[in-house]
Amino acid sequence: MNLIKQAHQFSQRALPVRDPNFGKPLDTSHGPILYVEGVTVSFDGFKALNNLNLYVDDGELRCIIGPNGAGKTTMMDVITGKTRPDEGSVYFGQQIDLLGLSEHQIARGGIGRKFQKPTIFEHLSVYENLELATSADKRVWFTLTRSLSGEQKDRIGSVVEQIGLKPELYRPAGLLSHGQKQWLEIGMLLMQSPRVLLVDEPVAGMTGEETERTAELLTSLAGKHSVIVVEHDMAFVRSIARQVTVLHQGSVLAEGTMDQVQNNPKVIEVYLGE
Repeated sequence: MNLIKQAHQFSQRALPVRDPNFGKPLDTSHGPILYVEGVTVSFDGFKALNNLNLYVDDGELRCIIGPNGAGKTTMMDVITGKTRPDEGSVYFGQQIDLLGLSEHQIARGGIGRKFQKPTIFEHLSVYENLELATSADKRVWFTLTRSLSGEQKDRIGSVVEQIGLKPELYRPAGLLSHGQKQWLEIGMLLMQSPRVLLVDEPVAGMTGEETERTAELLTSLAGKHSVIVVEHDMAFVRSIARQVTVLHQGSVLAEGTMDQVQNNPKVIEVYLGE
């Protein structure tokens, strides 16, 4: 895929938000930053989600686990606007109805999603990838030819420190290790200052050292961001988990601390005992 086509695809993920509520401060005064209530999604009669209820607090780090087919990916698809549910509601803060918005509006409005396979621009440097992610004006040629403000340069410097890629700043992204590419994509999302980050299987294919660094990165993000991690690697989940939600057959089977979940007989039967 050529660079302009890649950049165009990135720009389509970041169109200007038109929903008037996104211009207001996000209201989390009454509780969670993310509400998923009574959500059902059916595909040819199969319920991928079945009356799903999920609540995530502002600044929380939440791990979502469950067997294959439990509904984890569909849940993320609904939150980010890729899939429309048959029933239910999804709210960002107190006022913003995510089901009335497009994927692009949701992405620009403060919910970032990192897929399992990193989507970076391999022919650009780490710096240029982060630079591309800064722009409010996502017209391709404007983004590639404009000059950054001092504030934007400072922001890149802060993010590259956070993701641990300062030594690789001017290296082509295609030459990075698998783990470094994952961190770069997280950095690109951070450039857009999301309030919620959805991270799908972040340590799949990583070395042990990269896995440890990823754990440190994700835990460092909690507080300023709400981080929702979907992962199968139970050792990794144990290393970062504060609150764990277990999905099974499209619904919440159990929720609590890692110790509570690990000792839940139903969870052991359907998932941890596999």
